[in-house]
Amino acid sequence: MRDPATVRALGLTVPVLAVVLLVLWRRPGARRLAAILLATAWAAVALLPVNLLAIAAGWWSFDADGALWQGIPVDLWLAWALLWGAVPALVAPALPPLLVGGALVWVDLAFMPWGAPVVRLGDAWLVGEAIAVLAALVPAYALAHWTLAQRHVTVRAWAQAWCAGALLVGVPLLVVGVEPRWWPEVTAAGVQVAVVVSVPAVAAMRELARVGGGTPLPYDPPSRLVTTGPYAYVRNPMQASMALVFSMLAVTFAEPLLLLGAVVTVVYSAGLAAWHEGSQMEEAFGERWTAYEAQVPVWVPRWRPLDGPPASLFVAADCTMCTGLGRWLLDRRPVALDVRPAAEHPEVLRRITYEADGVRDQGVAALARALGHVHLGWALAGWTLALPGIRHFAQLGADAFGAGPRMSR
Repeated sequence: MRDPATVRALGLTVPVLAVVLLVLWRRPGARRLAAILLATAWAAVALLPVNLLAIAAGWWSFDADGALWQGIPVDLWLAWALLWGAVPALVAPALPPLLVGGALVWVDLAFMPWGAPVVRLGDAWLVGEAIAVLAALVPAYALAHWTLAQRHVTVRAWAQAWCAGALLVGVPLLVVGVEPRWWPEVTAAGVQVAVVVSVPAVAAMRELARVGGGTPLPYDPPSRLVTTGPYAYVRNPMQASMALVFSMLAVTFAEPLLLLGAVVTVVYSAGLAAWHEGSQMEEAFGERWTAYEAQVPVWVPRWRPLDGPPASLFVAADCTMCTGLGRWLLDRRPVALDVRPAAEHPEVLRRITYEADGVRDQGVAALARALGHVHLGWALAGWTLALPGIRHFAQLGADAFGAGPRMSR
């Protein structure tokens, strides 16, 4: 019988050594680093629920002492994430995807039985292996490939947001083991407030992808300077949101340790991020960045948005509901937004339409965009309204109450 310590040591050493050798073989540039980080993060996040499900379903379990979380050896989890995340990102696209994927699956199929007695396999362990491949390896490889090829930026940005939320917020909550300390109503209200203050971070991610053509990762940045959306109010919407989320959760669960998350966020943003990203932005965008930096604060947001790129909202003049909405917006003196009759548009429009440089939205999504030109309160409502699911449900409701598609002329 193999020594459990040897199994765990080799299980971690082999993937780490493979990553080191691949890095020495071909030193990764900025874009490949982005691919490595995203693929590894996705694999790590996906493998946690897969292993928990495997233990519950009896596909496999772990017999180990020390460095465990919910019965999962942390070292083997990290090794698995490197093998299925960093390794394919380092070899793509030099080798065919099917060859790389097949080799990684073969290595995993060989290691799982070899991992005894640390890894105890059930009769249906191949079912769990197939689910792990589909949930972790395939998406991780696809995200790495798309990052290197600069494709599907919106999908990559959402994947980064999901991984960041899971690893930076979800994992600390699980590790600390937070429990409700107040009445259920107070806890529920606190969690809802934490969700609300996270909305600007999600909206900022979407803005970087849609307007800038990039993602929040410093190694996969936007190609255009983004000064719209949350960036019209504050320079660091993601870091500010994260600090507020940790602070709100610390109060909600009466857990002072969660305040460390807020402190780390502020220190990182004020230190490394301000130095590295600031110089990077100045080098990439020059005077435009300098002018933006002088007008938009770092942490405390403006109440009214920056007077940035002009946008137009096209409203049908023969639609009472639409013209009423247009008048309501004009009464609030929107910044850099021109409300115009839909008949002036060169196309035949069927819904209220928002247009700006690189952005076009219709219906409820157009209204959500327009609200961002009023002030911070309405902007937050607009960013929430624009979230997937909420936006689609709101559009169905609006259509049911008479705001459905109609010819502009």
